[in-house]
Amino acid sequence: MTEISVCIVDDNSDLRNALEEIVEMSEGYRCVGTIGTAEEAISQIPILRPDVVLMDINLGGTQSGIDCVKALKQQVPSTNFMMCTVYEEDEKIFEALSAGASGYILKKTAPARLLESIRELYQGGAPMSSQIARKVVAAFQKKSAAAGSHDELDELSNREKEILEQLSKGLMYKEIAAELFISPETVRKHVYHIYEKLHVTNRIEAVNKYFGR
Repeated sequence: MTEISVCIVDDNSDLRNALEEIVEMSEGYRCVGTIGTAEEAISQIPILRPDVVLMDINLGGTQSGIDCVKALKQQVPSTNFMMCTVYEEDEKIFEALSAGASGYILKKTAPARLLESIRELYQGGAPMSSQIARKVVAAFQKKSAAAGSHDELDELSNREKEILEQLSKGLMYKEIAAELFISPETVRKHVYHIYEKLHVTNRIEAVNKYFGR
């Protein structure tokens, strides 16, 4: 079994020691360093060049673990970064993945699962705690739905887009008619077709699609 070199970055010394013990006591893994600050991580990891870095997000200083990943990924592209944190917020997850992290697990992860995740990451995978994976999937589904809304908007004629824009401003049919020099009845017909093409039943739903919600 290939031995995987691991570096642990966490500002909590007790947790660093616990993670080091898990890694060192497991066959096929070797801890090459434990680091407590962002500054030390940025200076030491390019020297240590571990296969995998377990990176906390909150490191107690002005720089976060996400900042570290962003700074280090270009310097040590062969090193795999996995966030090991208590944060489950969508914002933190996507910041970390955008910065260059390839895995994201929670600190409450069981030791056996942690070691599996390290090996999975080393072998080219993207391990995530189930809670995190669900959030990522939900975000992509939401993005796909929004993209679908934009596809539907493309089905509208230029006149229908004009009227939808006026609807989004809160104008009544009579006001839209005056603005576009057409009759209120013509506006009503266009609105009917807009609702039909966007698969909505009222103004609020149509405007939400217009704004990509």
